[in-house]
Amino acid sequence: MNQAPSLPPTPSTAELRALAENINIWSRELGFQQVGISDVDPGEHEVRFIEWLENKYQGNMDYMGKHGSKRYHPDELVEETSRVISLRMDYLPEDSRMIEVLKNKNKGYISRYTLGRDYHKLIRKRLNQLTQKINEAMGGYQFRAFVDSAPVLERAFAQKSGLGWFGKSSMIINREAGTYFFLGEIFTNIPLPIDEPYEKDHCGQCTACLDLCPTNAFVSPYVLDARRCISYLTIELKGSIPEELRSLMGNRIFGCDDCQLVCPWNRFSKASKESDFSPRKQFTTPDLLELFNWTEEDFLKLTEGSAIRRAGYESWLRNIAIALGNAPTSIEIIEALKNKLNYPSTIVEEHVRWALDQHNKKT
Repeated sequence: MNQAPSLPPTPSTAELRALAENINIWSRELGFQQVGISDVDPGEHEVRFIEWLENKYQGNMDYMGKHGSKRYHPDELVEETSRVISLRMDYLPEDSRMIEVLKNKNKGYISRYTLGRDYHKLIRKRLNQLTQKINEAMGGYQFRAFVDSAPVLERAFAQKSGLGWFGKSSMIINREAGTYFFLGEIFTNIPLPIDEPYEKDHCGQCTACLDLCPTNAFVSPYVLDARRCISYLTIELKGSIPEELRSLMGNRIFGCDDCQLVCPWNRFSKASKESDFSPRKQFTTPDLLELFNWTEEDFLKLTEGSAIRRAGYESWLRNIAIALGNAPTSIEIIEALKNKLNYPSTIVEEHVRWALDQHNKKT
């Protein structure tokens, strides 16, 4: 006769508090800057997310609604989950040179979170190390670590655990770190003490992120229409980028940081000490023509271990073609674009022809 697995003894309040304090210590030792603990109730975030989906603001990101309520109910995604441990890891490179690259239209702007090694691998490893420490301290419970690896409404639980507030940019803003950080989560059934949610909104009357978005992607404060967001267009969207948005994209070829660049709270951001987030030389101030001339073999080799590979070579060429169409006219640019007309992709050809048309209009 099979016996039901024995449950661990119920820990005392003092033991749970001590464990929560240790989690805070261990997380900092592992390179995280902040940790918070929440229950599994998404509160108002559930309604907001459902409305966002109903308005089709997710564009072609079908995975956002694919798992239904599992995305905002952790206990449905992992049974018996009662706590979400949310963690923050800052990523801003010390010498990001953001404004310099954006102003030089012959350079390609790459979102600063991708300049170093793919963050998924680093954070996942650290989260697993943390769960191991927790398990050693209080065994018999379940743990699941996530970093963009499952349907988790991570910003909602980050706010609920006290890591920051929802800014008008729809990003979590932290008073000490601004917005330049990654989030990771651990689901567990340990009844840990819960931290206070971050209820205060410090955005005030500021609307810089809304007013200065290059493609006017914000429907209203706190609501982003991803279909107009450059990060979505250059990374998530496969195929043709809407023509009316191309000239607005400037020289942004992978992601966009504009809403973060103009956020006053980011003046408090501190450079990351993680060596894995240090910029790769070829991505810091890259020349558009040089990137456009990469073969697919070059692309795969030079983006190895980088989140940039996620776009794929075809989208990479598409994005750079748009940036070259927005760059100052030169013989070198015209020749490079014409040379790519022979590339076997109707998507690349379409965007190259658009870029050439932009230069023809200037002459």
